[in-house]
Order: sequence, then structure tokens, then C-alpha cells
Amino acid sequence: MSRKLMLVLAATAALAACKREPEAPAAAPEAATPPAAAHTFTADITEADFADMVKALSSDEFEGRAPGSVGEEKTTAYLEAQMKRIGLQPGNNGSYFQDVPMVETTADEAATTMTLATAKGDHALKFGTDYVIGTRTGQTEVKLDASDMVFVGYGVDAPEQQWNDYAGQDWTGKTVVMFVNDPGFHAKDETLFGGNRMTYYGRWTYKFEEAARKGAAAALIVHDTAGASYGWDVVKNSWAGPQYDLPAKDDPEKRIPLQGWLSAEAARQLFADAGLDLDAAYASAGKRGFKPVPLKAKATVSLKSSITEKTSRNVIGVLPGATKPDEAVLYMAHWDHLGKHEGEEGDNIYNGAVDNATGVAGILEIAEAFAHQDPKPARSVVFVAVTLEESGLLGSKYYVAHPTFPMDKIAGVINLDAMSVGGKSRDFVVTGKGNSELEDMLKVYADQQGRVLTEEGNPAGGYYFRSDHFNFAKAGVPALYAKGGNDLLEGGVEAGKAASEEYAKRYHQASDEMHEGWKLDGVVQDLQALYGVGKDLAVEDKWPNWYEGNPFKAARDTMMKAEPAKQ
Repeated sequence: MSRKLMLVLAATAALAACKREPEAPAAAPEAATPPAAAHTFTADITEADFADMVKALSSDEFEGRAPGSVGEEKTTAYLEAQMKRIGLQPGNNGSYFQDVPMVETTADEAATTMTLATAKGDHALKFGTDYVIGTRTGQTEVKLDASDMVFVGYGVDAPEQQWNDYAGQDWTGKTVVMFVNDPGFHAKDETLFGGNRMTYYGRWTYKFEEAARKGAAAALIVHDTAGASYGWDVVKNSWAGPQYDLPAKDDPEKRIPLQGWLSAEAARQLFADAGLDLDAAYASAGKRGFKPVPLKAKATVSLKSSITEKTSRNVIGVLPGATKPDEAVLYMAHWDHLGKHEGEEGDNIYNGAVDNATGVAGILEIAEAFAHQDPKPARSVVFVAVTLEESGLLGSKYYVAHPTFPMDKIAGVINLDAMSVGGKSRDFVVTGKGNSELEDMLKVYADQQGRVLTEEGNPAGGYYFRSDHFNFAKAGVPALYAKGGNDLLEGGVEAGKAASEEYAKRYHQASDEMHEGWKLDGVVQDLQALYGVGKDLAVEDKWPNWYEGNPFKAARDTMMKAEPAKQ
């Protein structure tokens, strides 16, 4: 980690560790609670119970669960009803809801223009085909006039790596163009950064943050499917329609006026017009000593957006601890998805069945098991369905800054996101394997199930930084994100690979719906193991930590120094 990045993480940890006064209860959703399903729930973790909740949450009635929409009202009302049914207590000062302020920004694609003036002439790019762009400033109109475009490699400033793609220039008013992922990936050099394993420097969110710190006027990331771990359609769909953010006033970090992506084809043309070869640029950017390269082009952008201030909700239920109610184990899943894309032909509801109706149903099933557990857990068990994950992990970011339990009272976090529905597996995938002692606790249950803990199949995808546990990790709290793997009992690795490829086609598409091909016996197995970890953590006086060498361990050690009894 760079010194700057470590300071940011330390500041986050310090903020999060502070005890806060309870917030006023959020207003109840205006929409009526959906009628109770005919399904009869049981105390055990079962396929039928899980499937019923996924079916409800991913139905067209919930309109893709977009924050700030009618779909949110129906979703949060449903979650409140389920928590009440299970017997969870309101988790935020008498309310099941924690208000999360947000700004909804919707680009007017028809009125938004981007023109690149190059030595070969002017090129008017098409929104969604050649580029996507947006702003986090809260401004209805942002203009960029003939801004010099400069290629900055991977857009990384990492002193501990002796690497600075921005060295030696004033970046005020310039448009920086960069590659996704980090230098070791495309260079296939394990000595650079994390090699094939993405570090936070490779994550697109970091790149925009760093460009803002450097004072650039705009930042554009060149898309490539391997480096991003998803195709252009995912970028296009994710940036279409409303974009959500926390208000700028609530963010201590500087924000860049314009941020977006260029398609590989548009980037190749831009580089060619400058007399450069895109493939050669990948090679040069992955070598130590890279220097920024002028692209001999100027970018002119006119972005028009509608801005609406709204409030979304985290939904929080708690099972109070029998003897240590001030200490907590926290389960988490994000309820939000991409909503309904008005004007889009055909099926325009992005139901988000796997991503992440499965995770929400999963934490509710685990909550049911805890509610019927005898003896009751000593520590409180908290279940948080967070909002705005798809917009940059914002709901969990807000919770960490405004926790219902202080960070130094949370023994561990277990995150469920996009559970595996391919059936039972021989492997149990721990995203970011090798991080914390929570993995040792999970291994006990994996062993009982005859399974092996493995890392994710594509560590280059940076999945550790792409789900809500990451905000807790930055604050120092050990967090576990694990789910079924690809070595399936029925069909082995080949069948698992086929299932993964099938889901990849549905990821962030309208086709992410519940269907008959799902095999939920593996989900049940995963939930039983993750319940076991939380059960052990809730009844034993354990304070898991990060493994030695982990960048988040220092934050945990610092917050726990004030608690000498915690070992």
C-alpha cells in the first residue's frame, strides 16, 4: 500500500471506530408491505425457504430493486416483514431502517457529446458504443473544452512499488487515459504489484480517485475484457440510467469532474491517430520507468444530467446477545440491483436474481437458524441488507461511517454476494484467500463437509474489492466472503466451468432471473458452513485478526489496543 492509501485507510478506521449517538429512526416505506406468501417457513436452512425468498426478491414486481425507486419501497418493506417474521429486533434505534442519503445522477445520453480532435481529424463518439461518462459533482452540466489528452499507463501512484505513472507533470485541466487492472497483469510479471492478482491499484474506483487527487479534469479508462473481467456490455449497462452516490459534502475525498470508459475500439483509433499502437502501449505501460505519453488529441465534452437528492435505506435486524449484547457478529448482503431501464426494448427489468437476491435470502435463512438456536448466542448477531452496492459499495460505506455497533465491538463480518447455484462442490471459494483468521474457522466446517478452501478462479478480477466486505476491511474489521466453487460433485470442473460461463452471460443483464437450471443443494451447504462460523464466533470469546502481513491488520491492532481483554 502507498503511504497515501494507508493514511486513507487509517482515517477510515479511526472514523469508523468512534462510537456514535444512535440515529433517529427512518420513516417507514410508503409502499404497503407485500402480501405474505403462502409458503410456510421452517427453522432449518432449506432449499424451499431460500428459493421462496429469491423468487420474491427477483420478481418483476420488485422492478430490479433500484435504490430510490418504487422497487426499493417494495424491497425494503419485504425485508422488514421477513425480519419481523423471523423475530429479529429493529437494528437502528427502534427502526429496521438506516437512511442513506444519496444523489441520483442521470446522464441525458441524447444531449451528451464527446468529440476527440486528433491529427487525423475530429471524431464524434457515440455514448454507450464508444464511451460512457458521468460525474460525481452533483452538477447538472459539466463541460470540457479542448482538454489535452495524456496516456498515463495504469494511472497508478504507488511509492512502495517505486511506481508513479503521473510523475513530472501538472495535470490541471488535462484528460488522463489509462488501462484497467495493474501493471503485473498484462505484463504477466509476478514481480509487479500482485502479478495476476489484482491489487486495489487495479480497481477502476482507485483510478478515478487518484486522477482526482492529481487535479485532472477528466479520466477515461480503456476497457479490455480480460483486464476488467467483464465485457463492454457490463460497462454500458452499469453506466446507463441513474447513477447513485453519497452527497459530495459527505465525502472527504476530492472528486474528478468527469469520469468514464472508452471502448477498446475507440481507444485503438485514438492511439492510432497519435501514431501509437495500442498493443505496444500495453507493453510499455507494464515496464518500470514508464513516462506519460501525450496523445496529440484534445477532448471536448458536454455532459448534461438530471440531479435528484434522494434517500435510500439499509435494512438492519438484530438478535440481541444473551450475555454480551454490546458485542456483535455481522452478516451482510446487498439488496440493490440495476432497476428498470425505461425506453429499452424487450425485457427491461434487471431482476438481479443471483446478484444479489441469493445473498439477501441467504442472510435471512441464517437469521432464521440463529433465531431458533438453543442456547441463544452470547454476542448479538446483526443482519444488514445494504443498499447502493452496485453504485460503489455506498450503503456499506455509510454503515461503516455510521455503525449501529462500533467497529471495535464487531468480532467479524460475513458477506454473501452472488451465491453459487450450480450445486454441491468439492471446493469452497474464499475471495481474497489468505487474509484473515476467519478462514481458519471456516476450514473446520469445510473439512466436515469434505471440501477444500480455494481462492477465486480469476484473482485478476479484483473481486475482493468489489463487494461490501471491503469497506469493513478498510476499517480493520476481519471480513469473510466465501461461496461454492467450480469443482461440482455432479460433473466436476467441466460442469462448474459451464455453470460459471452461463452465469457470466447473465451478469448485469436483464436475464439474471431465477430459472429451472438452478441446483440449490450447494447453497444450503454453503449457508450451513457460514452459519457455523458465525455461531462459533457468537458464543466464544474470539477476536479474529488479519494474518501477519495483511495491510488491514494495523487498523485492527490499533482499534483493539484499547481493549486489553480482547485476545
